Order: sequence, then C-alpha cells, then structure tokens
Amino acid sequence: MEDRRRAEHRPGAGGHGIAAGGGEAATPAAPRPRGPGEPLDRAGVRRHPASILDLLRRLPNAAAIVLSATGEVLAWNDLAAALLGDFSALDRRERNLLRRVFLAPRGKAPLLHSPSDAEAFAAAAVRHLRAAAARYPGDAEVSALVDDLLAGSAEFARQWAAHDVCAEPTLRKTVDHPLVGPITLDCDVLDIADRDQRVVIYTAEPGSPAEEALRLLSVVGTQRMDVPG
Repeated sequence: MEDRRRAEHRPGAGGHGIAAGGGEAATPAAPRPRGPGEPLDRAGVRRHPASILDLLRRLPNAAAIVLSATGEVLAWNDLAAALLGDFSALDRRERNLLRRVFLAPRGKAPLLHSPSDAEAFAAAAVRHLRAAAARYPGDAEVSALVDDLLAGSAEFARQWAAHDVCAEPTLRKTVDHPLVGPITLDCDVLDIADRDQRVVIYTAEPGSPAEEALRLLSVVGTQRMDVPG
C-alpha cells in the first residue's frame, strides 16, 4: 500500500506559504536531458525548482498549483488549497486530477469547475495525458495511470479513443466552490519545460465579485464555514 506523504508547509511573508506534496526543493541544476522514449526521471520530475516555489509564495492574491506531466498536483499555495481543496490531506494518487475527475465515486467527485467548464477541463486533462504517454512510452507509472483510468471510467475510455492531442488554451474558468459559490477566474499556465511541469495560476479581475471571494477564502483557508464556531 502506498505510503501517505505529508505535505511540507513553508511559511512565507505575511503568513502565506506553499506546500509541496512529497517532493523536495530542487537544486539549481536541471535534470539530465531525456532521450527519445525514455521514462520519466523520477528524481527530477517530482522536484520543484526553488524559483517556482518562491513564485507560489509571492502570489498571495492568486491560487497557484504545480502539475506534473500526468496531472499530479506537486505543489500549491495556501489560496489554491482554500479554492481547490486541501491537497495536504491527500496522498499522491488522490492528488492526481485525472483520478479525481474520472475515478472518484459518483456524487463524491470534487467539483473543481462549474458544470459548463467540467467537460472542457476533463477533455484537456485527457489530451495532456495522451501527450505525456507519447513522450514517455516506456514509463510504468504513466502506463499504470492510463490502464486504471481505462478500466475505471467509460467516459475516459471514450475520450481516450478519440485520439485528440490538440489542447486549446482556456483563459477563464469557473470554479464552483462549495462555500462561496461559483468564482469565475482568469487561468494562466506557465510551462517548466526542463521538468515537464506546469504552473497553473488562477487570478480574479480587480474589483470583481471573484476578487472578493478569493479575499474571503484567503482569510478562511481550508476550514469549513458551515460549521458553527
């Protein structure tokens, strides 16, 4: 049974921090370049460049996560945990967004996006995984993830069979938060090419209701607002 990994919380200025799920802060040196078809470099792919962790720490008004090539949430800041869920309470398998979308029991899947965005999010996640499978055809972990998803989700199997690898950028997403309701946010993605990771940053338009919602979440954090104090 896979060991549950505790997240490392690193407080930053003004009480804000970042958490890394089972990965270590990277040394300045980049991972060794991979050859064609070579499996993922496990030592390098799960490390987070120190500059990226610092970036997450410096974004107190934005929710930001770091994703692996297979959709695992590797690191996150406090606001991302408040917006998308407390990743520190999850193990590696549970932090994989494809597993959360396609394999969570019916009625228990976290609704990270509004119904109007959920289908697009799932399709984009499948395209990213297909691209990763093409880059790492000999990687056992990538193959196991694909096999689990094919066996456990008819919807994933349908989309996987479509062979769609062209991912269109999504500039705005609506997160259906269980406590503060729908929050429409700008969504920007930064590629960390040498580690095959992505930084996803959610921001709100200044002066918008979404900005007020994020401000509230930054104060409340991951505690439940519906439980009497």
